[in-house]
Amino acid sequence: MNDIKILNKAADNIRILAASMVEKAKSGHPGGAMGGADFINILYSEFLEYDPKNPRWEGRDRFFMDPGHMSPMLYSTLALVGKYSMDDLKQFRQWGSVTPGHPELDVDRGVENTSGPLGQGHAYAVGAAIAAKFLKARLGDVMNQTIYAFISDGGIQEEVSQGAGRIAGHLGLDNLVMFYDSNGIQLSTKVAEVNEENVAAKYEAWGWKVITIEGNNPEAIRNSLKEAKAEKAKPTLIIGKTIMGKGAVTKEGKSFENQVSTHGQPLGDAGASLEKTIENLGGNPQDPFVIFPEVKELYAKREAELLKLVEEKKSQKNKWAQENPELAKKLEVWFSGVAPKVDWSKIEQKPNAATRAASATVLATLAQQVENMIVSSADLSNSDKTDGFLKHTHALTRGDFSGAFLQAGVAEFTMACLCLGMSLHGGVIPACATFFVFSDYMKPVIRVAALMEQPVKFIWTHDAFRVGEDGPTHEPVEQEAQIRLMEKLQNHKGHNSMLVLRPADVQEATVAWKLAMENTHTPTGLIFSRQNIKDIPSQGKRYEEALQSEKGAYIVQEDKNFDVILLASGSEVSTLVEGAELLRKDGIKSRIVSVPSEGLFRSQSKEYQESILPKDKKKFGLTAGLPVNLLGLVGDSGKIWGLESFGYSAPASILDQKLGFTPENVYKQVKEYLG
Repeated sequence: MNDIKILNKAADNIRILAASMVEKAKSGHPGGAMGGADFINILYSEFLEYDPKNPRWEGRDRFFMDPGHMSPMLYSTLALVGKYSMDDLKQFRQWGSVTPGHPELDVDRGVENTSGPLGQGHAYAVGAAIAAKFLKARLGDVMNQTIYAFISDGGIQEEVSQGAGRIAGHLGLDNLVMFYDSNGIQLSTKVAEVNEENVAAKYEAWGWKVITIEGNNPEAIRNSLKEAKAEKAKPTLIIGKTIMGKGAVTKEGKSFENQVSTHGQPLGDAGASLEKTIENLGGNPQDPFVIFPEVKELYAKREAELLKLVEEKKSQKNKWAQENPELAKKLEVWFSGVAPKVDWSKIEQKPNAATRAASATVLATLAQQVENMIVSSADLSNSDKTDGFLKHTHALTRGDFSGAFLQAGVAEFTMACLCLGMSLHGGVIPACATFFVFSDYMKPVIRVAALMEQPVKFIWTHDAFRVGEDGPTHEPVEQEAQIRLMEKLQNHKGHNSMLVLRPADVQEATVAWKLAMENTHTPTGLIFSRQNIKDIPSQGKRYEEALQSEKGAYIVQEDKNFDVILLASGSEVSTLVEGAELLRKDGIKSRIVSVPSEGLFRSQSKEYQESILPKDKKKFGLTAGLPVNLLGLVGDSGKIWGLESFGYSAPASILDQKLGFTPENVYKQVKEYLG
């Protein structure tokens, strides 16, 4: 057990570094970092189990930090661990530095998640805890780790915390420990001005164990973590009553107002003296970027303990691997990130079905062939057809994680966060489903999944206005345009930040799932129809023809010496096929192109793109969304028939007629376009 004086010295070292980073950058949030330093110091110096030599060790504990604005606290602590240099800290918030203003996923340096949007970070921790339970149920104690989370007042208030807290308690995630840094202060107000709820009672009602402590007391923190680790039935919330800007020295002495101002600006701007603060904390104002000798010794001691611990765990794992060679192979493969092997060509699809039904057929195969896949639905499994997966497994429940289906309840945002957390944990392939119109609830997670390059599979059904009688609230119009923007945005590695696929028939749906499962470096959006779709006419085996959609766009039918290119994605392709038949009777020849993914198409060679959509040919596009969906494909000289308004409540067949999504209107519009 470490000496309290040394622990206090280490926490003060974190405070000095955090405050100095913000002051040097002239930007940042020192107050919370200084208040939370005691907890993170105890966690890293005594409890968190990881391999100092292999940060990607699959059996490690994970630490998910929710309040990204407290990044100086995390970077400073990881500097004590040896993951960041003093020069790295000095470059805080600067161009090209490894210490951005809010942490970005960097497992090799000990950063387990990109955090920034408050509330999401601790929800990832819940997902990671689910993944750990899922893997332990299949692999045994070799995956016996603890997931830690750090949350602030803002994260507690964000609505996603309600869903994450409910599900964690419902599933009895006793491998989850969350510290709530409760300092009573927000960016512009006191917490009491916006929130008077009894947080402890709320979490207890959800089935959590709750411990309330003095959050800057090392002994209280240590004892609470021991108690949390001993809990075998519930997740644990440790409410730490902390002091914002602890250790900061103000001109007039400590005052509530000055604590508020330390939240989001350097100490100097907040009316505090950085020099006096550093002196007060035992540092040298002329050289603040220093790790105290006794603190180096504390963390060197912890490193030695960890190396011994990891050696013991490796020995246990080696023995386990010898006794369970098949399980050992699974662990290796699952954490490799390699796409699972599936015989896609043998999946038999029912002709002329809805692509959501085709997705169900694929999911049934995946449930039987991909052992480390977890599928979730926001209380819509019988409608988004993820029940195709569920029929071959069972739901995850308290005390039984042998199943592979997460019933998330009506909580799209939470569900997406949990799946992203599962992906961050590693070893599992998560997918989550809801109606396409409700992708609006998931946008914050989709964006961060793209930032972190995590291969979560987002399944969206009821893809257009043909939801019909449910009316405009349930009919996606602008959603495809929003999602497809992610196809146009590149990540730091130069890849499209997301793969988006809207298949034209059941065989394209199989290929879409194939592409999704083989995409291991970005999220994938799969957009499926509610209504039945006529299969694209085939010259041979339709599946083999549909494989061409791996290039994002391909020719499904054409006349010799065609006059016009007709292009679309999803159900509109079959409408073009019928419209082309009417045009053909009038002597107008066409080429029909299915474009399930413009992003994939634009990543092909210029030669291929020109061969499919020659610049000198007239182009007509049909989309059940905003015309902008196809603007980049038809060009300024082309014509697009799409929606310019929200939908209406009426049967789908009536809407097709009223909104112009018929072969007859395709004929009419193309005739007018060609003059």
